[in-house]
Amino acid sequence: MSGILKNLNLPGSHGEKGTVRKDWGGRISVALAYPNTYSVGMSSLGFQVLYHLLNRRKTIVAERVFLPEPREESLLLEGGRGLGSLESRSPLSRFDLVAFSLPFENDYPGVLKILEAGRIPLLAGERDESDPFVLGGGITTFLNPEPLSPFFDFFLLGEAEPILDRFLEVFREVLHSGGSRREILRILARRVPSLYVPSLYRVTYNEDGTLRSREPVEPGIPERIPVVRSHPLQAPVSTSAILTPDTPFGDRVLVELGRGCGRSCRFCAAGYVYRPPRTHPESRLRRAVDTALEKSRRLGLLSAAVSDTPGIERLTARILEKGGTFSVSSVRADSLTPVLLDHLKASGQKTLAFAPEAGSERLRRVINKHLSEEEILRAVRLAAGRGGFGLRLYLMIGLPTETREDLEAIRDLVKAIKHHVVKESSTRGRIGKIHLSVNCFVPKAFTPFQWFPMEQVETLKEKQKWLKKVLLREGGVTVHFDVPRWAYVQALLSMGDRRVGSILRKVHEAGGDWRKALRYSDINPDFFVYRPKGLEELLPWDFIDHGIRREHLRKEYELALEARESETCRVGECRRCGVCPR
Repeated sequence: MSGILKNLNLPGSHGEKGTVRKDWGGRISVALAYPNTYSVGMSSLGFQVLYHLLNRRKTIVAERVFLPEPREESLLLEGGRGLGSLESRSPLSRFDLVAFSLPFENDYPGVLKILEAGRIPLLAGERDESDPFVLGGGITTFLNPEPLSPFFDFFLLGEAEPILDRFLEVFREVLHSGGSRREILRILARRVPSLYVPSLYRVTYNEDGTLRSREPVEPGIPERIPVVRSHPLQAPVSTSAILTPDTPFGDRVLVELGRGCGRSCRFCAAGYVYRPPRTHPESRLRRAVDTALEKSRRLGLLSAAVSDTPGIERLTARILEKGGTFSVSSVRADSLTPVLLDHLKASGQKTLAFAPEAGSERLRRVINKHLSEEEILRAVRLAAGRGGFGLRLYLMIGLPTETREDLEAIRDLVKAIKHHVVKESSTRGRIGKIHLSVNCFVPKAFTPFQWFPMEQVETLKEKQKWLKKVLLREGGVTVHFDVPRWAYVQALLSMGDRRVGSILRKVHEAGGDWRKALRYSDINPDFFVYRPKGLEELLPWDFIDHGIRREHLRKEYELALEARESETCRVGECRRCGVCPR
């Protein structure tokens, strides 16, 4: 083992529970990579679930790889064998497969850092038979993988549970078949549903820069790639595979109550690509909670809307009865109940998070939020009066059709919320704090808002400046704004096509300096970020088949312009979006 790897002070080396270490003999070796640091990666339940799914197979050895801490990056780039795995410190280049989990676009530069630190050629076309295959998965890849396509041999599009075993069977069969790298990619593309090989498609462009066509380069390669989903009656409840003190969750076991959301907010990608929304049967959730409590008395309950989960009050009561505690990331204001609040208080939760998203009733209709001001204030009164909770409110600026009046409505809503918090808390002698998290709207693929542009960065900065000024006049209110420049980067990576890969490479070569990379890029990034898309335009992600009809997204787009709400999901009872019939 090289000295450089021995000397790295890697987190997770001590104190982990649940780590799997296997002998490599006769097994397919998989480096499960997360393009951020250990603390961030191990906080991802999806990453942990993949680790479990891979290592449950006797024919697979899966070890984890993370982006080194900043102070250690320079060491890894100085010779030696490069970046190694956490479990055995094996060099990345020694693995058969490097599989990246990609839940966030802004982590994309970390992919190139890991590849370079692992001594693997950045571009898929420059790898030979001695190099590992590089796989991408996670929600960003089945929204729009194209900006990453120059760097990946293939992507698995969709949820891992129903497709991972099939992929591993075929991959094991062809890996040592004696075929060329190109031939292996062809076989995988033909035999594994939901597997996308970017190099097997030819893309052409119109003179104005929009996409003209996207076609397979040879017969037998699918024109469209279907996305797979797990079924709640077949898939096990996802829980943390490893407990580690080196994350914000500490010894808390994460439990996924459900996947997707039926509220149909028009800006929310997860609400569309995880359709239909699914929750596990209550009996299965009870068993999962009982098992999780054997690992730790502290649980974290995860779902797009925890308070929407059928039987949630009985489930949280069970946790408390068994001597456990739990926390939730956020709740829906209109489904919060006094009983759930009592259970949260008994568990020691101090802050509740709601997401009004917009200040005005009109703009909440535009985004299809299905949440009135009275419902928001009712939840505030409950939280402040019943438990003295602090409040965290998630809001957005730069939403489509937003006006100055909508911005002023944020101020008015916060003032009304503060009024009710003070009134309900007065008898307690302690007033809960109000924290605002104000983010910039970023358009996402497969939503009705995919055709809208992002608002100009300078305009967003002006709105932030005004909001900060008026909101900080309200004592007891703290405000956090995201950085519009980083929202711009996220929009570029969300909306871009494979040409954006060249910008990513420039960012990597510039040491992460986005300003420099964008300044000297041959590709105009504003084309992807600030340009409204045509409703009939061929979009970079149109080859992915989620079962959602384009006509449905267009209808929702038109309803947004009219500030009209549509129905929430009625799973199995309606045929509007096209997913349930499939």
